[in-house]
Amino acid sequence: MKKTINDLRKIKSFGKIAMLTAYDFPSAQLAEENGIDVVLVGDSVGTNVLGYKDVSEVTMEDMLHHVNAVARGVKNAFILADFPYKSFQTPEQGVENAKRLMNANADGVKIEGGTEIAGIVGKIVQNNIPVCAHIGYTPQTKGEKPTVQGRDALSAKELITSALNLEKAGAFMIVLELLTLELAGEITKILRIPTIGIGSGPLCDGQVLVIHDMTGMTARKFKHVKNYGNARKELAGSIALYSHEVKNSLFPAIENSSSMQSGVHAEVGKWIAESNIDNKKTHPYMSGRD
Repeated sequence: MKKTINDLRKIKSFGKIAMLTAYDFPSAQLAEENGIDVVLVGDSVGTNVLGYKDVSEVTMEDMLHHVNAVARGVKNAFILADFPYKSFQTPEQGVENAKRLMNANADGVKIEGGTEIAGIVGKIVQNNIPVCAHIGYTPQTKGEKPTVQGRDALSAKELITSALNLEKAGAFMIVLELLTLELAGEITKILRIPTIGIGSGPLCDGQVLVIHDMTGMTARKFKHVKNYGNARKELAGSIALYSHEVKNSLFPAIENSSSMQSGVHAEVGKWIAESNIDNKKTHPYMSGRD
């Protein structure tokens, strides 16, 4: 059964919410089949999948493409879609692009920023679109080098105020990225809505990681990430073995092939011989032409 906002609120009261960032159909299916409550289609698709230098290059078209792909692989998990960089500069633009993401089969949208975007969040919520807020380290505006937020009293107070203002604006959930664990714990206690941590310690109502990071697909190492596998090494080994077998005529074998019915090969061979087919003489690649 499809998870709803009410389901996520209930989990806050008795357990933890498992969120995973995924970008395509097979990854979404794996998340769905293994207990993930929320699949986030993050703008980190730019750096993890599309080869962009940073997330600021990601477009709405990129996001719509990947949200649709994820939605095809998910039946029960809640699908959350990121607003890409500069796609919510005014309330009107925010509402318009939120509708586009929802039309791509998202169940809700995620938006980066603090008190300064509370008005935009409110306007989107007024249009009956669920909004997940995102404070702390926000990659779209604070660069690609992750830095811990809320180490001093002033910044901690500002982040608490932002969280409260975003909840008041109607956000149904909030991502806390790279906050000190103490601050994340205080915000979690203060807010009525669920908090999802990434690099913010164990006191949040749930956690989110990128599938490429937690499976060991990427070579990058982050303090806040636990590697639950070594997908990169396993895939590299499989690809290297495949390459070796192809180049040494070990693959495909007979069992990987299909055969003609009895007598058909002989009939076709006879026809080729009688037709005097010698395509190599006329083919440009066989005659030395470029």
